[in-house]
Amino acid sequence: MSPVVLHVSQPVTAGVAVVVTQLVADQVERGWDVHVASPEGWLAERAAALGAVVHPWAAGRSPGPGVLGETRRLAAVVDAVAPDVVHLHSSKAGLTGRLAVRGRIPTVFQPHMWSFQASSGPVGAASLAWERAGARWTHRLLCVGADELAAGRAAGVTGEAVVVPNGVDTAVLRPADRAAARRAHGLPTAPTVVCVGRLAEQKGQDLLLAAWPAVLDAVPDARLVLVGEGPMQARWRAAHPDSPSVRWAGPTDDPGSWFAAADVVALPSRSEGMALVPLEAMSCARSVVAFDVGGVRESLGEGTGAVVARGDVDALAAALVSRLADPTSADLEGVRGRDRAVRGFDRRRVAAQVADVVAALAVPAAAGGR
Repeated sequence: MSPVVLHVSQPVTAGVAVVVTQLVADQVERGWDVHVASPEGWLAERAAALGAVVHPWAAGRSPGPGVLGETRRLAAVVDAVAPDVVHLHSSKAGLTGRLAVRGRIPTVFQPHMWSFQASSGPVGAASLAWERAGARWTHRLLCVGADELAAGRAAGVTGEAVVVPNGVDTAVLRPADRAAARRAHGLPTAPTVVCVGRLAEQKGQDLLLAAWPAVLDAVPDARLVLVGEGPMQARWRAAHPDSPSVRWAGPTDDPGSWFAAADVVALPSRSEGMALVPLEAMSCARSVVAFDVGGVRESLGEGTGAVVARGDVDALAAALVSRLADPTSADLEGVRGRDRAVRGFDRRRVAAQVADVVAALAVPAAAGGR
């Protein structure tokens, strides 16, 4: 009997949503009865197109007074679906989902980065306290990297856990001609750094912009392309308007074409679980320069780019300059990165590992163990 799986996610765009759709696609192909509860948006539309049953669930991205109503609405979805396994994605779904289910149904919680790592003060303390308490309603903690699991354990989050990395579609994200990609995006033939990501404090594009003058001092014709949108867009763009050296490209549904245009891909994040951008860039055979945040070293390994101390804008600039000044070496890093992505992070291999975790929980539930 095919398992009935309910994925619950808020957010509905960017990396978390991409991971959810990868898992939905794999599980639908397996013939499972796959459901998705999420607010309206890209995730819901994509999941429906893949063959999942979508249940609209009104929920904000951050915790607040609306949590009680969100929990009640989600509990109604759970009752209607009667899943064998509930798979909760990110902190908001992890909060409301575990309050709604309370361990009555096998529950997988996938943090996609711990909530307490992204907050400080009273909010951070409350997030930490909740994650410790919520562990009792978590049948399997699914971490995207050893760094994420270690951070949870250090914070006192207990329970059975498994590590399965994020994956990317290496059949779609492939090496492509750099010159053609630049022509398609109207970019000049010049040393180019591309940064793809939500324009938010966590993603750190302001740190990359702070490093950029030092890059220009060493490589005067360098170009920086910032791809994405988000809450910090207006402020950062006002401080660093479009110029010959900086371009704000807006959101994209085709990140691979932007990676193809790059000499180097930058990840200036302040925190991550395991970011998709380095994996996607490697799959496109591009060198990556990143701050040393969660999952980065696990992603890059050796010889595919550079990992510099978190927040060290001088080191970030120096690593970018060395690759822009020596594109042959940067391209060799990209070749090694492509091989690493195919061998270790292909979405099909990763989705199969997640399916094994879910199926193991679903068997006793479907047999009446619930």
